[in-house]
Amino acid sequence: MRIDIVTIFPQMLTGFFDAGVIGAARQAGLVQIHIHDLRDFTTDRHRQVDDRPYGGGPGMVLKPEPFFRAVESIKNQLSVAPRVILLSAQGKLFTQQIAKELAQERAIILLCGRYEGVDERVLHICTDELSIGDYVLSGGEAAAAVIAECVARLVPGVVGKQESIEHDSFYNERLLGPPQYTRPPEFRGLRVPEVLLTGDHQKIEEFRRRAALEKTLKNRPDLLTPLPPAPLPSEGEGGKG
Repeated sequence: MRIDIVTIFPQMLTGFFDAGVIGAARQAGLVQIHIHDLRDFTTDRHRQVDDRPYGGGPGMVLKPEPFFRAVESIKNQLSVAPRVILLSAQGKLFTQQIAKELAQERAIILLCGRYEGVDERVLHICTDELSIGDYVLSGGEAAAAVIAECVARLVPGVVGKQESIEHDSFYNERLLGPPQYTRPPEFRGLRVPEVLLTGDHQKIEEFRRRAALEKTLKNRPDLLTPLPPAPLPSEGEGGKG
C-alpha cells in the first residue's frame, strides 16, 4: 500500500512514521508513506498557498491550485486510481469500518487543511471528505497521522499477529476491547482476575466478552444504542432482476 500526505508542514509528520510498527512496515516495504510539501506545487516566487476568503470573514483559506497540481503529480506516479481524501471538520466521521475499507486500496492520498479551511473546489478532485472527531484542530496533520496509522496497521503483515488486530476495539462490532493484564499477578493489592490465570480458554473468552460489554456501557453507551433501520427502497428500487 502507498499513502501520500500533502501538507504545508511536512516537518510535523516526518518523524511520526519512522517508529513503531509503521516504521518497521516501511522498512520491510509493506507500506510506502510519502509526505509532500504543498508549497512545492505553487508557481509564484512567494510560494503562496492561501488567500483571503471571498465574501469576507476572518483568517485565510487554502487555494485550490496547489492541491490540484499536487494530486495530479502524485497520480502520475501511480499505476492505480487512488482514494483522495480531504481531512476536514465538515467531513464524514472516520471509523474502524472506513479504515478497513481504505486498507483494501492500493493507494490513498490525504490532503491536510489549515487555517479557516480549504477552497471548496478541492472537493472536485476528492473521493472522500473525512473528520476524525467532533472537535477542531489547527490543521489536518494530526488527522492524517491517525488515519495513516489506523489504515496501515490493517495491511497484512504490518502487525505481527492478525489475532492482535481482531481483538482491537471496534474491529468486528460496536464494542470496546476488553481490559488487558500482564505480570505480576498482584501489584499493590490489585489482583489480575482469577479467570485469566486458569488457562480455561472458554471461560476466559466469556469473561472478556462480558468485560468488553461492561466497559462499553461505562465509557461509550452510545455504541450500544440500536442502529436505525435501513430505509425501505423507494418505488422502482430493489426489485427482482
